[in-house]
Amino acid sequence: MAKKDKSFHWADLIAEKIIRERGKKERYVCAAGITPSGIIHIGNFREIITVDLICRALKDKKKKFRFIYSWDDYDRLRKIPKNMPKQEILKKYIGKPVVDTPDTFGCHKSYAEHMEKEVEDALPSVGIFPEFLYQNKKYRSCEYANEIKYVLNRKEIIREILNKYRTEPLPENWYPLNVFCEKCKTDSTKILDYDGEYTISYECECGFSDKVDFRKKGIVKHSWRADWVMRQYYEKVDFEPAGKEHYAQPGGSRITANEIYEAIYKDKHPIDLKYDFISVKGCGGKMSSSLGNVFTLKDCLEIYEPEIIRYFFASTKPNKEFNISFDLEVLKVYEDYDKTERIYFDEDLVENKKKYLKELRIYELSQIDKVPKSLPFQASFRHLTNIVQVYEGDIKKVVEEYKTFLKTDVDKKKLETRALCAWNWVNNYAPEDMKFKVHNKISNEIKKKLSDDQKKAIKVLVKKLEKKKYDEDSLFEEFYKIITELNIDKMVFFKGVYIALIGKERGPKLAGFILTLGIKNVAKLLKEI
Repeated sequence: MAKKDKSFHWADLIAEKIIRERGKKERYVCAAGITPSGIIHIGNFREIITVDLICRALKDKKKKFRFIYSWDDYDRLRKIPKNMPKQEILKKYIGKPVVDTPDTFGCHKSYAEHMEKEVEDALPSVGIFPEFLYQNKKYRSCEYANEIKYVLNRKEIIREILNKYRTEPLPENWYPLNVFCEKCKTDSTKILDYDGEYTISYECECGFSDKVDFRKKGIVKHSWRADWVMRQYYEKVDFEPAGKEHYAQPGGSRITANEIYEAIYKDKHPIDLKYDFISVKGCGGKMSSSLGNVFTLKDCLEIYEPEIIRYFFASTKPNKEFNISFDLEVLKVYEDYDKTERIYFDEDLVENKKKYLKELRIYELSQIDKVPKSLPFQASFRHLTNIVQVYEGDIKKVVEEYKTFLKTDVDKKKLETRALCAWNWVNNYAPEDMKFKVHNKISNEIKKKLSDDQKKAIKVLVKKLEKKKYDEDSLFEEFYKIITELNIDKMVFFKGVYIALIGKERGPKLAGFILTLGIKNVAKLLKEI
C-alpha cells in the first residue's frame, strides 16, 4: 500500500534538514556511539533508534547513507556499576581501558565486549543494522595519528574555548590527550612535552616515563571533546544526536564540541539533535547504568513485539521524555499500536487528515522491514494474557486456539511472538489479581470457601453445561437464568464459579473463559463440588 505523503513526521523533517544543509552528497553519514562502561539500557537505545529512523527517512528519499555506531571501548574504566559481579576484581582496572578489563560474568573476552555483544545481538530483532566501529582498534592501530597531530597543534584554540566555561582555567601545559602507561596500563599519566609532530614525552604516577611516537605505538587517546570532534571530522559525519545532559549548561559537551569543531576545522559542525530521557514505568523510574537499575532492549523485547519497541520511538519526538511501561499500561500500549495498524489499512477512520498521515508514517517506521500487504491478524493482548494462563504457557496450544483466524505464516509468527510476550508479562510484571491457575481438581479447602448458595448454583450450571451447546452470548444469558431461578445475588454466583475454577473471586470474563477451557472439561471439574 503506497502512502506517499511523508511530510508530517519528525524523522522526515530532520532528513530534509540534513539534505538541505549538508548539500548534495553521494551518501550522508549518520553517527551514534557510547562507552561500554556499563549495561547499555533502553534509554541509551534511544540514540541508536533515533539515528535509524532518520536513516530510514533518508532511504525513503532515495538517498544513500552510512550509519556508524562507535564503541568507545578505549575509554578508561571510571567506576564500577553496582550490578557488576566480582567488584573487587574490577576495581583493580579503574584507569585502564574498558576493553582491557575482564568480563567478570565469564562469558566474553572483555568487560567491553560483554556490554557490546548484548546490544549487537538484539539490534537485528528491531531491524537495526549499524556499522560498528571499535575505537580501541582504531587508536591502537595508529589510524588516527595524523588527526591527533592536527588537534594537538590547535590545543590553544581548544583550551581557550573550554576556559570560557570553566571557573578554574586549564593550565598552559594542558594537552587534549591521554596516555596509557606502558608499565601499569593506566592513564595516570602527564604529558611533559610534544615536539609538534608525532612524539610526546610522558611520565606516570607509577614512576615510569618514556617518549612515544604515536604513529608507531597506539597508547594515546584524545580527551573526550577533542576525541568526539576529531572522529566526526575523520568519518565525515553529517548528523549525530546527543542526550540532553550534553546540553545541560552553556559549557555542555555537545555545545563546546560544536564550537571546537568549527574553530579548528573551519567548517560547519555536524547537524545535532537533543534527545530526552526515558523512564521505566512500573519498575522504578529513571535508569542509571552506574546504579545498575536498568532495563535493556533485550528486557523490553520479552514483553513487547519488536514493532512496538520501534513504535514507542517513532510516535514520540526525540525531545520529549516518555515512559516504557511494564505495569498494566502494557495493555493500552498494545491497543494503541493495533489501532495505528488498523488506521494504516483503513480499518479505523481518522477524520483529521494531518493526524491520519502522521499515523500512517508512524506505522511505516515501526515495521522491522517492509510494510505488510494487508492487515495482519490482531490477537488482543489483554485476551492473550488469559489464554496463555489457561494453557500454562504452551504457545503451540495458544496458536491452536486461534487457528481459524490465521491466514498466513506471518499471522502465525506474529501470534507466537505476542503470546510469548503475554506469558512473560503475566509471569514477571502483571498484578497478582490478573494471575491465575486453573484447578486440576477441587480441594476440600476450596469447597469450604463456597457457600451453600454457590454450591447449589454450580450444580445447576453443571447440568446446563452437560445438556446444551453454547456460544459466548448464550452462555452469558444462561448465567442470569440460573441467578434468577435460584434468586441469588449475581456476584455470589460469579464469585462461586471463579473460586471453584481458579481459587480467586475474580477472573477473565466467565462465559469466554469456560468456552476456552472447554465446556466438557469445566463440567467435569465442577462436578466435584
